[in-house]
Amino acid sequence: MIKTYLKTLGRMFKKHITRFLSLIFMVLIAVAFISGIGSSTDKINKSLTDYYKSRNVSDFIIRSTSQRGFSADDISAVKDLFPDASVDVCTSFDFQLDDDRSLRLFFVDFDNLTVNKPDLIEGVYPSDRLQAVADSADNVIKGYSVGEEVDLSETIGLPLKVTVSGIIQSPLTFALDGEPSDYNDIDEVPDSTTGTKDMNCLENILYLPSSLAQWLPVSNNYISVAVKDRGIFNALSDAYKDYTEVRSDKISQTLENVKVLTLFDNYSFKSLTSYAEKVEGIGYVLMVAFLLVTILVVLSTMTRLIEEERPQVACLKTLGYSSAGIISKYVLFALLATVIGGAGAYFGGLGLAELIYFVFNYSFAMPPVSPQVTIVFYVITLSVIIAATLLATAISGFKMTAERPANLLRPKPPRAGKKVFLEKIPFIWNKLSFKYKSTIRNVLRYLSRFIMTVVAVAFSTSLVLTGLALLDLCLFGNFGSVSIMGIAAVIVVFAGLLTAVVIYTLTNINISERNKEIATLMVLGYQDKEVTGYIYREVYINTVIGIIFGYPLSTFLIYLVFSVMGFGTLGGVSWFMWLIAPFIVLLFTCLVTLTLRRKIVKINMNESLKANE
Repeated sequence: MIKTYLKTLGRMFKKHITRFLSLIFMVLIAVAFISGIGSSTDKINKSLTDYYKSRNVSDFIIRSTSQRGFSADDISAVKDLFPDASVDVCTSFDFQLDDDRSLRLFFVDFDNLTVNKPDLIEGVYPSDRLQAVADSADNVIKGYSVGEEVDLSETIGLPLKVTVSGIIQSPLTFALDGEPSDYNDIDEVPDSTTGTKDMNCLENILYLPSSLAQWLPVSNNYISVAVKDRGIFNALSDAYKDYTEVRSDKISQTLENVKVLTLFDNYSFKSLTSYAEKVEGIGYVLMVAFLLVTILVVLSTMTRLIEEERPQVACLKTLGYSSAGIISKYVLFALLATVIGGAGAYFGGLGLAELIYFVFNYSFAMPPVSPQVTIVFYVITLSVIIAATLLATAISGFKMTAERPANLLRPKPPRAGKKVFLEKIPFIWNKLSFKYKSTIRNVLRYLSRFIMTVVAVAFSTSLVLTGLALLDLCLFGNFGSVSIMGIAAVIVVFAGLLTAVVIYTLTNINISERNKEIATLMVLGYQDKEVTGYIYREVYINTVIGIIFGYPLSTFLIYLVFSVMGFGTLGGVSWFMWLIAPFIVLLFTCLVTLTLRRKIVKINMNESLKANE
């Protein structure tokens, strides 16, 4: 009996290999997308946390607003507040160059720098008092080249020229879209989602030896504090925010004439964590849509596969196999497909997270990637799909094995044709040719299949349109950044791939279930073009109806994504995007139908017509 069981198992896999592969790709695309989008936020946060620790980034920057700077007693008071912290004291000024650009100068002790340790990108640190290092150039900061002489006489009012000896990347200024001059109004840190084009930005940043500060009217006006416990940061968590708020108040109560800046006031840190949160929010919203489409199609595939296997189930029951033993064959089929797809999705998700991290480099000088891997999104998504698939397979299987073998051996009678609603509209119905009348009747005869196809296509359309709307917002709405644009492109690609697999799977099932019907048409003399058109018309009608229902679903999904992003409106989406999305879905539909043409015209008429005899 075991030998017979294994033979039937092997034949089932061979017969339904296309469905098996379709299930694998469905699971792979959905789980890879969800886990990749979801884990990318954790990857960014962990990398930022590692960077914070390795560069000993300051938790507090204390600026003196008095004309004398900080006294020795003031500095001692700060050290008393943070006895185990690293404390650096320097002099810093922002000098206005024009209406919206400033030059920031730091006068630091390079030999004893312990906080906000920069990365030396090029050249060397100053070896004499007339040398300086400059922050690296970005989209706004012009930057200097090694060996360039900078005349500061007009800027600071003193006859001073310095030579740039090196280029550094500061751990406090890694946003590439401009760093605000926060000394002028530090209570107004610009919103990271609207860019920096309308704010007073730094044109350049220079770090000079502290000995030059003696020529300035104010010195030691800038204190950087990095607390000892580096584990409290955790990418600007709520707990870290509470910690900094309490200690900021203590600093203000201890010192007079000061302004305290935390990392929540730092543009680069705030921007990166803000964008990471937006990506995570997009992941949560789209996770539901991807899961629903995937589960819907996977369940449809398995329930309809079991339905086709009625004669095989009857034979196994006749041979004495238990219901559990028979059903285990289909459970194994579904489990193997989801597990294989899930295994591929694990690596696909890791690759997608790395890609998203790379895309962020267009907006930020990203810190080194953390080696830590987060699999929460992956485990949750795959577990839900496996549980839903196996449960539906088992329920369908037990429902079928409850029938008597004699009933299972008889083919299910075809659904009786019923009048459709269009027949009640004579001026439309009477103008339709016979082939279109039969197509419409066939589409609506199996209502559950029709609804399942329409819902799947509607969700697929909404995913494509959501990605296009987000892409349109970044391109033409001047919102977001290159990184968000990259996320939008990823959504469009994965939604398109999912749409292709959905349409392919459902169309392939439709063809497999109607082999006898197609063979009958061939026997009656229908040509290949007519036979394929008979099937294609139904596919296109289902797709078009799915697209129509996809529009209201799209508006809801776009609204949710824009709400999570914190910017953008439905009215701001360009009109042509609403036309591109259905075009993409229809294009994939055309490609799928062309792919399946061979399967239709190569159907064996003899085997199909006597299959149930």
